[in-house]
Amino acid sequence: MPRSSRHLKSRNSPRKRRIVVRNSGIHGKGVYAVKRIPKGTRIIEYKGKRMSSEAADRKYGDDEGPHTFLFLLDDGTVIDANRGGNSARWINHSCNPNCEPVEEGGRMFIDARRDIKLGEELTYDYQLFVEERYTPTLKHLYACACNSRKCRGNFLAEKD
Repeated sequence: MPRSSRHLKSRNSPRKRRIVVRNSGIHGKGVYAVKRIPKGTRIIEYKGKRMSSEAADRKYGDDEGPHTFLFLLDDGTVIDANRGGNSARWINHSCNPNCEPVEEGGRMFIDARRDIKLGEELTYDYQLFVEERYTPTLKHLYACACNSRKCRGNFLAEKD
């Protein structure tokens, strides 16, 4: 096959990358759209080694800071993207996110909440739940840097 034909075929492939990881203005690394992503698109699965929440507590314990690659599923399983993780682990928090995590069949996916523009950083609301009282020190530890007009100042979940 001539080189130009292979190039055209791969460029028009439906599997063309939609996202790329690079430095973020929010925090560390981030994930960016390399083409427009329509609302409702399933963008990526959050992958990593699976373990029980008890095993994650034993492994990370009190050392777990605000910047982890752990995702807790409804059944208590934890996905540890430190081991076997993919690009989804670099999606940063925002109080006004363009994506949302969706759990299906024991798997976690990141879907577009709205149309995402070319070059836009992908974000979702971490809604991190911490059992202890939300003190000013704790809120500072989990401070948000999303710079959204709707920023609540941290990425902690609201308590009932």
